[in-house]
Amino acid sequence: MTPVVDYQRLFDALPSPYLIMTADFTIVTINDAYAAATMIDRESVVGRPMFEVFPDNPDDPEADGVRNLRRSLQTVVDTGKPDALALQRYDVRAPDGTFVPRYWSPVNTPLPAEDGTVAYIVHRVQDVTDLVELRRAGREHQQAADALRTRVDQMEADLFTRGRELQDSNRQLQQVNAELAATSAALRAQQQAKDQFIATLSHELRNPLASARAALDVLGLDIPDHPARAVLDRQLTALTRMTDDLLDAARVVTGRLHASRHPLDLRLLVAATVRDAHAIRAAGVENEQEIRLIQPDTAVVVDGDPVRLAQMLTNLLDNAHKHTPAGTPVTVEVSTADGHARIDVHDAGAGFTPEVAATLFDPFVRAATAGHRASTGLGLGLAVVRGIAETHDGTATAHSDGPGAGATFTVRLPLTRGPVTGPRPAGPPARPPLRILFVDDNEDLAAMYERLFTERGDTVTVAATATAALTAARRTPYDLILCDLALGADNDGYTVARRLRRSRTHRHTRLIAVSGFSTDTDRARSRTAGFDAHLAKPLDPADLDRLLATWTHQWTRPLSTDEA
Repeated sequence: MTPVVDYQRLFDALPSPYLIMTADFTIVTINDAYAAATMIDRESVVGRPMFEVFPDNPDDPEADGVRNLRRSLQTVVDTGKPDALALQRYDVRAPDGTFVPRYWSPVNTPLPAEDGTVAYIVHRVQDVTDLVELRRAGREHQQAADALRTRVDQMEADLFTRGRELQDSNRQLQQVNAELAATSAALRAQQQAKDQFIATLSHELRNPLASARAALDVLGLDIPDHPARAVLDRQLTALTRMTDDLLDAARVVTGRLHASRHPLDLRLLVAATVRDAHAIRAAGVENEQEIRLIQPDTAVVVDGDPVRLAQMLTNLLDNAHKHTPAGTPVTVEVSTADGHARIDVHDAGAGFTPEVAATLFDPFVRAATAGHRASTGLGLGLAVVRGIAETHDGTATAHSDGPGAGATFTVRLPLTRGPVTGPRPAGPPARPPLRILFVDDNEDLAAMYERLFTERGDTVTVAATATAALTAARRTPYDLILCDLALGADNDGYTVARRLRRSRTHRHTRLIAVSGFSTDTDRARSRTAGFDAHLAKPLDPADLDRLLATWTHQWTRPLSTDEA
Protein backbone atom coordinates (compact mmCIF):
# COMPACT_ATOMS: atom_id res chain seq x y z
CA MET A 1 0.00 0.00 0.00
CA THR A 2 1.47 3.38 -1.05
CA PRO A 3 1.93 5.66 1.97
CA VAL A 4 0.01 8.96 1.98
CA VAL A 5 2.34 11.93 1.83
CA ASP A 6 1.43 14.96 3.94
CA TYR A 7 2.58 17.62 1.49
CA GLN A 8 1.70 20.51 3.80
CA ARG A 9 4.03 19.18 6.49
CA LEU A 10 6.65 18.47 3.84
CA PHE A 11 6.38 22.04 2.56
CA ASP A 12 6.56 23.54 6.05
CA ALA A 13 9.58 21.41 6.98
CA LEU A 14 11.69 22.25 3.91
CA PRO A 15 14.93 23.91 5.09
CA SER A 16 15.09 26.14 2.02
CA PRO A 17 12.92 29.26 1.91
CA TYR A 18 9.89 28.78 -0.37
CA LEU A 19 7.06 31.14 -1.35
CA ILE A 20 4.13 30.22 -3.58
CA MET A 21 2.25 32.99 -5.41
CA THR A 22 -0.45 33.27 -8.08
CA ALA A 23 0.27 34.37 -11.64
CA ASP A 24 -0.69 37.95 -10.70
CA PHE A 25 1.97 37.87 -7.94
CA THR A 26 -0.38 37.47 -4.98
CA ILE A 27 1.11 35.46 -2.11
CA VAL A 28 -0.58 32.10 -1.46
CA THR A 29 1.70 30.74 1.27
CA ILE A 30 5.27 30.67 2.55
CA ASN A 31 7.09 28.04 4.57
CA ASP A 32 8.74 28.52 7.94
CA ALA A 33 12.19 28.88 6.40
CA TYR A 34 11.01 31.76 4.19
CA ALA A 35 9.30 33.49 7.11
CA ALA A 36 12.47 33.21 9.21
CA ALA A 37 14.73 34.44 6.40
CA THR A 38 12.56 37.51 5.71
CA MET A 39 11.65 38.24 9.37
CA ILE A 40 7.90 38.25 8.66
CA ASP A 41 4.82 36.54 10.05
CA ARG A 42 3.68 33.96 7.52
CA GLU A 43 -0.04 34.34 8.29
CA SER A 44 0.01 38.11 7.75
CA VAL A 45 1.21 37.90 4.13
CA VAL A 46 -1.31 35.42 2.71
CA GLY A 47 -3.48 37.03 0.03
CA ARG A 48 -1.35 40.19 -0.22
CA PRO A 49 0.56 41.39 -3.31
CA MET A 50 4.20 40.25 -3.37
CA PHE A 51 5.68 43.71 -3.82
CA GLU A 52 3.45 45.28 -1.20
CA VAL A 53 4.88 42.89 1.38
CA PHE A 54 8.47 43.11 0.05
CA PRO A 55 9.09 46.64 -1.31
CA ASP A 56 12.45 48.16 -2.21
CA ASN A 57 14.46 49.89 0.51
CA PRO A 58 13.26 53.51 0.25
CA ASP A 59 16.60 54.74 1.63
CA ASP A 60 18.57 53.10 -1.21
CA PRO A 61 18.16 55.13 -4.45
CA GLU A 62 19.89 52.35 -6.43
CA ALA A 63 17.60 49.58 -5.17
CA ASP A 64 16.47 47.42 -8.08
CA GLY A 65 15.27 44.25 -6.34
CA VAL A 66 11.57 44.81 -7.12
CA ARG A 67 12.25 45.59 -10.77
CA ASN A 68 14.50 42.58 -11.37
CA LEU A 69 12.28 40.12 -9.51
CA ARG A 70 9.13 41.40 -11.26
CA ARG A 71 10.87 40.95 -14.64
CA SER A 72 11.85 37.37 -13.75
CA LEU A 73 8.34 36.50 -12.54
CA GLN A 74 6.77 38.00 -15.66
CA THR A 75 9.15 35.94 -17.79
CA VAL A 76 7.93 32.80 -16.04
CA VAL A 77 4.27 33.79 -16.66
CA ASP A 78 4.90 34.66 -20.31
CA THR A 79 7.06 31.64 -21.21
CA GLY A 80 5.84 29.00 -18.79
CA LYS A 81 9.48 28.13 -18.06
CA PRO A 82 11.65 28.49 -14.92
CA ASP A 83 13.83 31.56 -14.57
CA ALA A 84 16.81 32.10 -12.27
CA LEU A 85 18.18 35.45 -11.17
CA ALA A 86 21.81 36.31 -10.75
CA LEU A 87 23.02 37.31 -7.33
CA GLN A 88 20.56 40.00 -6.25
CA ARG A 89 20.56 42.53 -3.44
CA TYR A 90 17.07 42.82 -2.00
CA ASP A 91 16.87 44.37 1.47
CA VAL A 92 14.16 43.08 3.83
CA ARG A 93 12.12 45.03 6.36
CA ALA A 94 12.77 44.16 10.01
CA PRO A 95 9.91 44.09 12.56
CA ASP A 96 10.95 47.59 13.78
CA GLY A 97 10.46 49.01 10.26
CA THR A 98 14.12 49.39 9.34
CA PHE A 99 15.59 47.70 6.26
CA VAL A 100 18.34 45.10 6.61
CA PRO A 101 20.73 44.44 3.69
CA ARG A 102 20.27 41.00 2.19
CA TYR A 103 21.65 39.18 -0.85
CA TRP A 104 19.71 36.34 -2.48
CA SER A 105 19.96 33.71 -5.17
CA PRO A 106 16.34 33.30 -6.42
CA VAL A 107 14.83 30.66 -8.73
CA ASN A 108 11.23 31.00 -10.00
CA THR A 109 9.45 27.89 -11.25
CA PRO A 110 5.98 27.81 -12.90
CA LEU A 111 3.15 25.45 -11.91
CA PRO A 112 0.89 25.24 -14.99
CA ALA A 113 -2.88 24.92 -14.97
CA GLU A 114 -4.67 22.28 -17.02
CA ASP A 115 -5.06 24.69 -19.95
CA GLY A 116 -1.30 25.32 -20.09
CA THR A 117 -1.33 28.77 -18.51
CA VAL A 118 0.67 29.45 -15.38
CA ALA A 119 -1.47 29.04 -12.28
CA TYR A 120 1.17 29.41 -9.57
CA ILE A 121 4.86 30.30 -9.24
CA VAL A 122 7.20 28.60 -6.77
CA HIS A 123 9.69 31.23 -5.61
CA ARG A 124 12.74 29.65 -3.97
CA VAL A 125 15.53 31.80 -2.54
CA GLN A 126 18.86 31.20 -0.85
CA ASP A 127 20.25 33.81 1.50
CA VAL A 128 23.88 34.35 0.44
CA THR A 129 24.38 37.55 2.41
CA ASP A 130 27.14 35.99 4.49
CA LEU A 131 29.07 35.02 1.39
CA VAL A 132 28.77 38.48 -0.14
CA GLU A 133 29.82 40.20 3.06
CA LEU A 134 32.81 37.92 3.41
CA ARG A 135 33.94 38.68 -0.10
CA ARG A 136 33.33 42.42 0.25
CA ALA A 137 35.24 42.67 3.51
CA GLY A 138 38.13 40.59 2.23
CA ARG A 139 37.74 38.16 5.11
CA GLU A 140 36.86 35.19 3.01
CA HIS A 141 38.90 32.15 3.91
CA GLN A 142 39.40 29.17 1.68
CA GLN A 143 37.90 26.85 4.23
CA ALA A 144 34.75 28.95 4.49
CA ALA A 145 34.56 29.22 0.71
CA ASP A 146 34.90 25.46 0.30
CA ALA A 147 32.24 24.93 2.94
CA LEU A 148 29.93 27.38 1.24
CA ARG A 149 30.51 25.79 -2.16
CA THR A 150 29.82 22.39 -0.68
CA ARG A 151 26.70 23.78 0.91
CA VAL A 152 25.58 25.27 -2.38
CA ASP A 153 26.22 22.01 -4.19
CA GLN A 154 24.32 20.11 -1.53
CA MET A 155 21.48 22.61 -1.68
CA GLU A 156 21.28 22.34 -5.45
CA ALA A 157 21.24 18.57 -5.23
CA ASP A 158 18.63 18.70 -2.49
CA LEU A 159 16.66 21.23 -4.44
CA PHE A 160 16.67 19.02 -7.51
CA THR A 161 15.52 16.00 -5.49
CA ARG A 162 12.90 17.94 -3.61
CA GLY A 163 11.84 19.66 -6.80
CA ARG A 164 11.04 16.31 -8.35
CA GLU A 165 9.00 15.42 -5.28
CA LEU A 166 7.23 18.75 -5.39
CA GLN A 167 6.48 18.28 -9.07
CA ASP A 168 4.74 15.01 -8.33
CA SER A 169 2.71 16.57 -5.54
CA ASN A 170 1.96 19.63 -7.68
CA ARG A 171 0.60 17.44 -10.44
CA GLN A 172 -1.84 15.94 -7.99
CA LEU A 173 -2.72 19.35 -6.62
CA GLN A 174 -3.19 20.70 -10.13
CA GLN A 175 -5.57 17.90 -10.96
CA VAL A 176 -7.66 18.59 -7.87
CA ASN A 177 -7.52 22.35 -8.44
CA ALA A 178 -8.51 21.91 -12.07
CA GLU A 179 -11.56 19.90 -11.04
CA LEU A 180 -12.50 22.50 -8.44
CA ALA A 181 -11.92 25.33 -10.91
CA ALA A 182 -14.08 23.64 -13.53
CA THR A 183 -16.88 23.12 -11.03
CA SER A 184 -16.62 26.71 -9.77
CA ALA A 185 -16.58 28.07 -13.31
CA ALA A 186 -19.67 26.07 -14.21
CA LEU A 187 -21.50 27.33 -11.12
CA ARG A 188 -20.47 30.93 -11.83
CA ALA A 189 -21.58 30.60 -15.43
CA GLN A 190 -24.96 29.24 -14.34
CA GLN A 191 -25.39 32.06 -11.83
CA GLN A 192 -24.37 34.72 -14.32
CA ALA A 193 -26.69 33.28 -16.96
CA LYS A 194 -29.56 33.25 -14.50
CA ASP A 195 -28.87 36.81 -13.34
CA GLN A 196 -28.61 38.02 -16.92
CA PHE A 197 -31.84 36.23 -17.84
CA ILE A 198 -33.69 37.77 -14.89
CA ALA A 199 -32.35 41.25 -15.64
CA THR A 200 -33.19 41.03 -19.35
CA LEU A 201 -36.61 39.57 -18.67
CA SER A 202 -37.32 42.34 -16.17
CA HIS A 203 -36.28 45.01 -18.67
CA GLU A 204 -38.29 43.51 -21.50
CA LEU A 205 -41.38 43.18 -19.29
CA ARG A 206 -41.12 46.59 -17.65
CA ASN A 207 -40.82 48.59 -20.88
CA PRO A 208 -44.23 47.62 -22.33
CA LEU A 209 -45.74 47.76 -18.84
CA ALA A 210 -44.43 51.30 -18.44
CA SER A 211 -45.93 52.36 -21.77
CA ALA A 212 -49.27 50.77 -20.93
CA ARG A 213 -49.32 52.34 -17.45
CA ALA A 214 -48.49 55.77 -18.82
CA ALA A 215 -51.14 55.41 -21.53
CA LEU A 216 -53.68 54.46 -18.86
CA ASP A 217 -52.78 57.57 -16.83
CA VAL A 218 -53.17 59.72 -19.94
CA LEU A 219 -56.52 58.05 -20.68
CA GLY A 220 -57.61 59.06 -17.18
CA LEU A 221 -57.10 62.71 -18.10
CA ASP A 222 -59.72 62.44 -20.85
CA ILE A 223 -62.17 59.77 -19.64
CA PRO A 224 -61.49 59.25 -15.95
CA ASP A 225 -64.68 57.30 -15.18
CA HIS A 226 -64.66 54.78 -18.00
CA PRO A 227 -65.16 51.26 -16.51
CA ALA A 228 -62.46 49.81 -18.78
CA ARG A 229 -59.86 51.90 -16.94
CA ALA A 230 -60.49 49.99 -13.71
CA VAL A 231 -60.02 46.67 -15.53
CA LEU A 232 -56.81 47.86 -17.17
CA ASP A 233 -55.53 49.25 -13.89
CA ARG A 234 -56.09 45.96 -12.06
CA GLN A 235 -54.47 43.88 -14.78
CA LEU A 236 -51.46 46.18 -15.12
CA THR A 237 -51.06 46.14 -11.35
CA ALA A 238 -51.13 42.34 -11.38
CA LEU A 239 -48.53 42.17 -14.17
CA THR A 240 -46.31 44.66 -12.38
CA ARG A 241 -46.52 42.68 -9.14
CA MET A 242 -45.66 39.44 -10.94
CA THR A 243 -42.61 41.15 -12.45
CA ASP A 244 -41.58 42.48 -9.03
CA ASP A 245 -42.08 39.03 -7.46
CA LEU A 246 -39.91 37.48 -10.16
CA LEU A 247 -37.04 39.88 -9.36
CA ASP A 248 -37.47 39.63 -5.61
CA ALA A 249 -37.56 35.83 -5.78
CA ALA A 250 -34.27 35.93 -7.67
CA ARG A 251 -32.83 38.19 -4.94
CA VAL A 252 -34.09 35.76 -2.29
CA VAL A 253 -32.37 32.81 -3.98
CA THR A 254 -29.06 34.70 -4.31
CA GLY A 255 -29.24 36.26 -0.83
CA ARG A 256 -29.36 39.81 -2.18
CA LEU A 257 -32.78 40.88 -0.88
CA HIS A 258 -32.19 44.01 1.19
CA ALA A 259 -34.37 45.96 3.61
CA SER A 260 -34.16 49.51 5.04
CA ARG A 261 -35.20 48.85 8.61
CA HIS A 262 -36.28 51.14 11.44
CA PRO A 263 -38.59 50.76 14.48
CA LEU A 264 -42.28 50.80 13.50
CA ASP A 265 -45.62 49.82 15.00
CA LEU A 266 -46.59 46.65 13.16
CA ARG A 267 -50.27 47.21 13.97
CA LEU A 268 -50.39 50.43 11.93
CA LEU A 269 -48.66 48.83 8.97
CA VAL A 270 -50.95 45.77 9.02
CA ALA A 271 -54.06 47.95 9.31
CA ALA A 272 -52.99 50.12 6.37
CA THR A 273 -52.18 47.08 4.22
CA VAL A 274 -55.53 45.48 5.02
CA ARG A 275 -57.31 48.74 4.10
CA ASP A 276 -55.47 48.81 0.78
CA ALA A 277 -56.44 45.18 0.12
CA HIS A 278 -60.08 46.00 0.93
CA ALA A 279 -59.98 48.92 -1.49
CA ILE A 280 -58.54 46.78 -4.28
CA ARG A 281 -61.09 44.02 -3.73
CA ALA A 282 -63.95 46.54 -3.57
CA ALA A 283 -62.89 48.09 -6.87
CA GLY A 284 -62.72 44.70 -8.59
CA VAL A 285 -65.31 42.45 -10.07
CA GLU A 286 -63.73 39.20 -8.95
CA ASN A 287 -64.28 37.24 -5.78
CA GLU A 288 -64.42 39.59 -2.80
CA GLN A 289 -63.79 38.41 0.75
CA GLU A 290 -64.15 40.20 4.01
CA ILE A 291 -60.82 40.60 5.82
CA ARG A 292 -61.20 40.43 9.58
CA LEU A 293 -58.43 42.12 11.54
CA ILE A 294 -57.59 41.21 15.15
CA GLN A 295 -54.92 43.30 16.89
CA PRO A 296 -53.76 44.04 20.46
CA ASP A 297 -54.38 47.41 22.11
CA THR A 298 -50.69 48.13 22.73
CA ALA A 299 -48.00 48.91 20.20
CA VAL A 300 -46.17 46.01 18.53
CA VAL A 301 -42.76 47.49 17.69
CA VAL A 302 -40.46 45.68 15.26
CA ASP A 303 -37.34 46.77 13.40
CA GLY A 304 -38.69 46.61 9.87
CA ASP A 305 -38.81 47.99 6.36
CA PRO A 306 -42.40 49.21 5.91
CA VAL A 307 -42.36 48.70 2.15
CA ARG A 308 -41.04 45.12 2.38
CA LEU A 309 -43.35 44.18 5.26
CA ALA A 310 -46.38 45.57 3.41
CA GLN A 311 -45.29 43.57 0.34
CA MET A 312 -45.01 40.45 2.50
CA LEU A 313 -48.51 40.84 3.99
CA THR A 314 -50.00 41.71 0.59
CA ASN A 315 -48.59 38.48 -0.83
CA LEU A 316 -50.11 36.51 2.07
CA LEU A 317 -53.50 38.18 1.52
CA ASP A 318 -53.31 37.48 -2.22
CA ASN A 319 -52.53 33.85 -1.48
CA ALA A 320 -55.54 33.64 0.86
CA HIS A 321 -57.73 35.36 -1.72
CA LYS A 322 -56.83 32.76 -4.36
CA HIS A 323 -57.73 29.82 -2.13
CA THR A 324 -60.76 31.09 -0.20
CA PRO A 325 -64.29 30.55 -1.56
CA ALA A 326 -66.46 33.61 -2.27
CA GLY A 327 -68.21 34.98 0.79
CA THR A 328 -65.77 33.33 3.22
CA PRO A 329 -63.77 35.77 5.38
CA VAL A 330 -60.01 35.84 5.72
CA THR A 331 -58.66 36.52 9.21
CA VAL A 332 -55.49 38.51 9.95
CA GLU A 333 -54.32 38.43 13.57
CA VAL A 334 -51.40 40.32 15.12
CA SER A 335 -50.09 39.12 18.49
CA THR A 336 -46.92 38.87 20.56
CA ALA A 337 -45.27 35.97 22.37
CA ASP A 338 -41.76 34.98 23.51
CA GLY A 339 -40.16 38.23 22.38
CA HIS A 340 -41.62 38.02 18.87
CA ALA A 341 -44.42 39.67 16.93
CA ARG A 342 -46.66 37.23 15.12
CA ILE A 343 -48.86 37.72 12.05
CA ASP A 344 -51.35 34.92 11.30
CA VAL A 345 -53.30 34.91 8.03
CA HIS A 346 -56.02 32.26 8.13
CA ASP A 347 -58.14 31.19 5.16
CA ALA A 348 -60.87 28.60 4.76
CA GLY A 349 -59.52 27.29 1.49
CA ALA A 350 -58.55 23.85 0.22
CA GLY A 351 -55.82 23.25 2.81
CA PHE A 352 -52.95 20.82 2.31
CA THR A 353 -51.18 17.86 3.82
CA PRO A 354 -48.28 18.32 6.30
CA GLU A 355 -45.83 17.06 3.66
CA VAL A 356 -46.73 19.96 1.39
CA ALA A 357 -46.22 22.66 4.04
CA ALA A 358 -42.42 22.54 3.85
CA THR A 359 -42.41 23.16 0.07
CA LEU A 360 -44.94 25.99 -0.17
CA PHE A 361 -42.30 28.68 0.30
CA ASP A 362 -40.06 27.32 -2.46
CA PRO A 363 -39.99 29.27 -5.75
CA PHE A 364 -42.45 28.23 -8.47
CA VAL A 365 -44.43 25.91 -6.13
CA ARG A 366 -48.22 26.09 -6.42
CA ALA A 367 -50.12 23.79 -4.09
CA ALA A 368 -53.01 21.64 -5.30
CA THR A 369 -55.13 19.12 -3.40
CA ALA A 370 -57.46 16.40 -4.56
CA GLY A 371 -60.44 17.96 -6.30
CA HIS A 372 -58.76 21.36 -6.55
CA ARG A 373 -56.59 22.78 -9.25
CA ALA A 374 -53.30 24.48 -8.50
CA SER A 375 -53.70 28.23 -7.97
CA THR A 376 -52.87 30.72 -10.71
CA GLY A 377 -49.71 32.82 -10.72
CA LEU A 378 -46.00 32.13 -10.94
CA GLY A 379 -45.69 30.48 -7.53
CA LEU A 380 -43.27 33.17 -6.29
CA GLY A 381 -45.36 35.12 -3.78
CA LEU A 382 -44.69 32.85 -0.80
CA ALA A 383 -40.99 32.55 -1.69
CA VAL A 384 -40.80 36.34 -1.43
CA VAL A 385 -42.70 36.20 1.89
CA ARG A 386 -40.10 33.87 3.38
CA GLY A 387 -37.23 35.94 1.97
CA ILE A 388 -38.60 39.16 3.50
CA ALA A 389 -39.21 37.44 6.85
CA GLU A 390 -35.68 36.06 6.95
CA THR A 391 -34.25 39.45 5.95
CA HIS A 392 -35.93 40.74 9.12
CA ASP A 393 -34.40 37.90 11.21
CA GLY A 394 -37.80 36.21 11.29
CA THR A 395 -39.50 33.08 9.97
CA ALA A 396 -42.45 32.18 7.78
CA THR A 397 -44.37 28.91 8.22
CA ALA A 398 -47.58 27.30 6.99
CA HIS A 399 -49.99 24.93 8.74
CA SER A 400 -53.11 23.05 7.75
CA ASP A 401 -55.03 20.26 9.46
CA GLY A 402 -55.42 18.63 6.06
CA PRO A 403 -57.25 18.95 2.74
CA GLY A 404 -60.45 20.95 3.09
CA ALA A 405 -59.49 22.36 6.50
CA GLY A 406 -58.13 25.74 5.38
CA ALA A 407 -54.66 27.01 6.16
CA THR A 408 -52.80 29.42 8.44
CA PHE A 409 -49.67 31.22 7.31
CA THR A 410 -47.57 32.62 10.16
CA VAL A 411 -44.76 35.18 10.16
CA ARG A 412 -42.70 35.76 13.31
CA LEU A 413 -40.52 38.86 13.70
CA PRO A 414 -38.33 39.87 16.66
CA LEU A 415 -39.74 42.63 18.86
CA THR A 416 -37.54 45.68 19.41
CA ARG A 417 -37.41 48.90 21.38
CA GLY A 418 -36.93 52.36 20.02
CA PRO A 419 -38.76 55.46 18.81
CA VAL A 420 -41.38 54.54 16.24
CA THR A 421 -41.10 56.32 12.90
CA GLY A 422 -44.44 57.82 11.92
CA PRO A 423 -46.09 57.46 8.50
CA ARG A 424 -45.19 59.77 5.67
CA PRO A 425 -47.55 62.61 4.73
CA ALA A 426 -50.40 61.46 2.52
CA GLY A 427 -49.63 63.81 -0.37
CA PRO A 428 -46.58 65.64 -1.68
CA PRO A 429 -46.27 69.41 -1.21
CA ALA A 430 -46.86 71.61 -4.23
CA ARG A 431 -43.92 72.44 -6.48
CA PRO A 432 -43.46 74.98 -9.24
CA PRO A 433 -43.60 73.86 -12.90
CA LEU A 434 -40.35 72.25 -13.99
CA ARG A 435 -38.40 72.08 -17.20
CA ILE A 436 -38.04 68.32 -17.72
CA LEU A 437 -35.93 66.33 -20.18
CA PHE A 438 -37.33 62.80 -20.68
CA VAL A 439 -34.87 60.38 -22.35
CA ASP A 440 -36.25 57.03 -23.59
CA ASP A 441 -36.03 55.13 -26.88
CA ASN A 442 -39.60 53.83 -26.42
CA GLU A 443 -41.60 56.34 -28.44
CA ASP A 444 -44.98 55.27 -27.02
CA LEU A 445 -43.77 55.66 -23.45
CA ALA A 446 -42.11 59.01 -24.15
CA ALA A 447 -45.27 60.39 -25.78
CA MET A 448 -47.43 59.34 -22.84
CA TYR A 449 -45.16 60.88 -20.22
CA GLU A 450 -44.83 64.05 -22.26
CA ARG A 451 -48.61 64.39 -22.13
CA LEU A 452 -48.78 63.58 -18.41
CA PHE A 453 -46.14 66.09 -17.33
CA THR A 454 -47.47 68.75 -19.70
CA GLU A 455 -50.92 68.40 -18.12
CA ARG A 456 -49.24 69.02 -14.75
CA GLY A 457 -47.87 72.33 -16.02
CA ASP A 458 -44.31 71.19 -16.76
CA THR A 459 -42.38 71.97 -19.92
CA VAL A 460 -41.22 68.67 -21.40
CA THR A 461 -38.54 67.84 -23.96
CA VAL A 462 -38.31 64.27 -25.26
CA ALA A 463 -35.08 62.68 -26.52
CA ALA A 464 -34.95 59.15 -27.95
CA THR A 465 -31.15 58.72 -27.95
CA ALA A 466 -28.20 59.65 -25.79
CA THR A 467 -26.89 61.94 -28.53
CA ALA A 468 -30.19 63.80 -28.77
CA ALA A 469 -30.36 64.10 -24.98
CA LEU A 470 -26.86 65.58 -24.69
CA THR A 471 -27.56 67.96 -27.57
CA ALA A 472 -30.76 69.17 -25.88
CA ALA A 473 -28.95 69.54 -22.54
CA ARG A 474 -26.29 71.74 -24.14
CA ARG A 475 -28.98 74.04 -25.54
CA THR A 476 -31.35 74.22 -22.58
CA PRO A 477 -30.87 74.15 -18.80
CA TYR A 478 -33.32 71.67 -17.23
CA ASP A 479 -34.57 71.35 -13.67
CA LEU A 480 -35.12 67.58 -13.86
CA ILE A 481 -33.85 64.86 -16.21
CA LEU A 482 -35.51 61.43 -16.35
CA CYS A 483 -33.34 58.98 -18.30
CA ASP A 484 -33.64 55.32 -19.30
CA LEU A 485 -30.48 53.23 -18.98
CA ALA A 486 -30.80 51.14 -22.16
CA LEU A 487 -31.00 53.42 -25.20
CA GLY A 488 -30.62 51.02 -28.11
CA ALA A 489 -27.47 51.17 -30.23
CA ASP A 490 -26.57 54.66 -28.95
CA ASN A 491 -24.66 55.38 -25.75
CA ASP A 492 -26.45 54.22 -22.62
CA GLY A 493 -27.96 56.22 -19.78
CA TYR A 494 -24.87 55.79 -17.62
CA THR A 495 -22.85 57.65 -20.26
CA VAL A 496 -25.47 60.42 -20.40
CA ALA A 497 -25.28 60.90 -16.61
CA ARG A 498 -21.47 60.96 -16.53
CA ARG A 499 -21.30 63.56 -19.30
CA LEU A 500 -24.00 65.73 -17.75
CA ARG A 501 -22.17 65.70 -14.43
CA ARG A 502 -19.07 67.04 -16.21
CA SER A 503 -21.03 69.88 -17.80
CA ARG A 504 -21.28 73.36 -16.32
CA THR A 505 -25.02 73.64 -16.83
CA HIS A 506 -26.16 70.29 -15.41
CA ARG A 507 -23.50 69.57 -12.83
CA HIS A 508 -26.14 69.87 -10.07
CA THR A 509 -29.35 69.10 -11.99
CA ARG A 510 -31.49 66.35 -10.48
CA LEU A 511 -31.01 63.16 -12.54
CA ILE A 512 -33.33 60.18 -12.09
CA ALA A 513 -32.75 56.80 -13.75
CA VAL A 514 -36.05 55.27 -14.92
CA SER A 515 -35.40 51.76 -16.18
CA GLY A 516 -36.55 48.18 -16.41
CA PHE A 517 -33.08 47.24 -15.16
CA SER A 518 -33.56 47.61 -11.43
CA THR A 519 -31.35 45.03 -9.69
CA ASP A 520 -29.08 46.09 -6.84
CA THR A 521 -26.14 46.07 -9.27
CA ASP A 522 -28.01 48.35 -11.69
CA ARG A 523 -28.86 50.78 -8.87
CA ALA A 524 -25.25 50.84 -7.68
CA ARG A 525 -24.04 51.54 -11.25
CA SER A 526 -26.55 54.39 -11.66
CA ARG A 527 -25.39 56.01 -8.39
CA THR A 528 -21.77 55.73 -9.49
CA ALA A 529 -22.59 57.29 -12.87
CA GLY A 530 -24.13 60.34 -11.16
CA PHE A 531 -27.88 59.68 -10.89
CA ASP A 532 -29.58 61.06 -7.78
CA ALA A 533 -32.23 58.32 -7.71
CA HIS A 534 -33.30 55.13 -9.50
CA LEU A 535 -36.97 54.32 -10.15
CA ALA A 536 -38.15 51.06 -11.73
CA LYS A 537 -40.48 50.91 -14.68
CA PRO A 538 -43.41 51.22 -14.87
CA LEU A 539 -42.99 54.65 -13.29
CA ASP A 540 -45.72 55.44 -10.80
CA PRO A 541 -46.31 59.23 -10.81
CA ALA A 542 -47.05 59.00 -7.08
CA ASP A 543 -43.58 57.52 -6.46
CA LEU A 544 -42.04 60.34 -8.47
CA ASP A 545 -44.06 62.94 -6.56
CA ARG A 546 -42.88 61.50 -3.24
CA LEU A 547 -39.28 61.59 -4.43
CA LEU A 548 -39.58 65.17 -5.69
CA ALA A 549 -41.17 66.13 -2.37
CA THR A 550 -37.92 65.18 -0.62
CA TRP A 551 -36.18 67.77 -2.81
CA THR A 552 -38.66 70.54 -2.02
CA HIS A 553 -35.87 72.85 -0.83
CA GLN A 554 -34.32 72.76 -4.31
CA TRP A 555 -37.44 74.05 -6.02
CA THR A 556 -37.55 77.10 -3.69
CA ARG A 557 -34.49 78.68 -5.36
CA PRO A 558 -34.32 79.95 -8.96
CA LEU A 559 -34.54 76.97 -11.30
CA SER A 560 -32.30 76.01 -14.22
CA THR A 561 -29.45 78.32 -13.34
CA ASP A 562 -25.93 77.89 -14.66
CA GLU A 563 -23.73 77.00 -11.71
CA ALA A 564 -19.98 77.30 -11.81
